[in-house]
Amino acid sequence: MAGVNSSPAAARSAVTRKDVARLAGVSTAVVSYVVNGGPKRVAPATEEKVRRAVEALGYQPNAAARALKLGSSEMFGMVVPDATNAFFAAMVRAVENAALERGFAVLFADSDGSLRTERRLVQNLVNRRVDGVFLASVLAEPDLSDLERAEMPAVLLNRSVESPAFSSVGVTFEEGARRAVAHLIGHGHRDVGLIMGTNSGAELDPREAGWRRALAEAGLEEGMVLRSEFTREGGYRAGRRFLAAAERPSAVFVSSDLQAIGFLHAVLEGGLKVPEDLAIFAFDGSPESAYSWPALSTVVQPVEKMARAAVDALFATREGRPVEHRVFDVELLPRASCGC
Repeated sequence: MAGVNSSPAAARSAVTRKDVARLAGVSTAVVSYVVNGGPKRVAPATEEKVRRAVEALGYQPNAAARALKLGSSEMFGMVVPDATNAFFAAMVRAVENAALERGFAVLFADSDGSLRTERRLVQNLVNRRVDGVFLASVLAEPDLSDLERAEMPAVLLNRSVESPAFSSVGVTFEEGARRAVAHLIGHGHRDVGLIMGTNSGAELDPREAGWRRALAEAGLEEGMVLRSEFTREGGYRAGRRFLAAAERPSAVFVSSDLQAIGFLHAVLEGGLKVPEDLAIFAFDGSPESAYSWPALSTVVQPVEKMARAAVDALFATREGRPVEHRVFDVELLPRASCGC
């Protein structure tokens, strides 16, 4: 008949809780208890009858009605600056897994390194009334007014300093960078350059501070600094500029694995040998670092521990507990690119 949608999807959407109750021979309240996991317990044999009826009819509970009843969407939002970055991809997966263990889904969004896009995505998540937001901002000091006005629970990711209004999770960026540069100095390098990602925040990036500290502690002067985006392309462009320099350091510390992959490609393309002509140490510990050639020496961030801490912190905030700043130690993973 014209105007009637007889597709399987349409048939499933028309199935109601009453239909399930009628087929299972129980009340609609019992169906609700089984589908929602409570609040009352149901005998195992009865629960099995209801689940068989749900499967037979293809019943899909109304998520909006459930959210209204529970006062929760059982969903978090998450914004990262670059989903193609292996570090952030690993973080997204780890947060999803940790949230799922507690019955929550994660709505993920990529700001593509744009502050304007980040603000729009955060506002969109606020409008959708998710139960909380994980934010890895493109700024060292992001504007969090949208979250504050909405009184939206949030956890800031990839942070090295505390935020007074929101919980945050990060690592010892400065100390990790200092140790990586000290490792290069330990190989005998007296001139260690820096390939630093651009950051629109006003403060000095802690990885650059760590580089400076290691040189000062060894009594060495600060050398070449090349700034470019936290991307493969940014690292590649930095590598081309490095090759064009009249005087080049014998070692470099690169502020992210993704940059280092691009940088490594450029210098090898230019005829340099790594680590014979140039030693490289990067930061992040992403899976990608193990599969470059040569394999990248890197400072490893404990992604799984950070993700679980972030999820715990968001639940704690929702329960009214005080905000907290969790900082995790990093691990040095020397490989072929530094000469190990």
